[in-house]
Amino acid sequence: MIDLYTFGTPNGRKASITLEEVGLPYNVHTVHIGKDEQFAPAFLKISPNNKIPAIVDNDLEGEPISVFETGAIMVYLAEKTNSPLLPNEPRARADVMQWLMWQMGGVGPMLGQTHHFRRAAKVENPYGIERYTNESHRLYGVADRQLANNAYLAGAEYSIADMATFPWMARHEWHATDLNDFPNVKRWYAQVAARPAVQKGMAVPPVDSDPIPGLD
Repeated sequence: MIDLYTFGTPNGRKASITLEEVGLPYNVHTVHIGKDEQFAPAFLKISPNNKIPAIVDNDLEGEPISVFETGAIMVYLAEKTNSPLLPNEPRARADVMQWLMWQMGGVGPMLGQTHHFRRAAKVENPYGIERYTNESHRLYGVADRQLANNAYLAGAEYSIADMATFPWMARHEWHATDLNDFPNVKRWYAQVAARPAVQKGMAVPPVDSDPIPGLD
């Protein structure tokens, strides 16, 4: 059994979507970041960076393995189950890995800054709002161009790169982004949102979870 330590954020949902897609059973432990539960000493032993999500894999001989950082979690779970969501063929694997890294190095941090400056900053900062909203729109444009000739971010097949990106773009309204301006992203978004595993993963944990925007 996998223990998942998470909260209702895009990064947290990357892990729960992956667990649903690969079909591994898991227990959910809610770490309420609004109450600073991520700084508890017990959680620090699992996630040294005090960030959710993190997992502990107890389904092993010997000591359990703990993994933090969403990209590492997704790769670990895909490899554990030999899932086609992370192909073994070198070219296909490289395509998935580069788009996963694009999400981790670009989409997550930049859209997260957009969330902060548009919704959470204690003092309105027009420069921060403009800078990060524009960068978010640029990243939507990168995805839209890639999806113009590909069903999914890494090519013809759905992968952990799509699973990593979707929960962030599910908050497109927070980025002042109209998906009609990015028709290829809009098509991709609907495809991914319709997957049962994505719908289940987006509802983990049930506390403070919100529906998938645009999925009626």
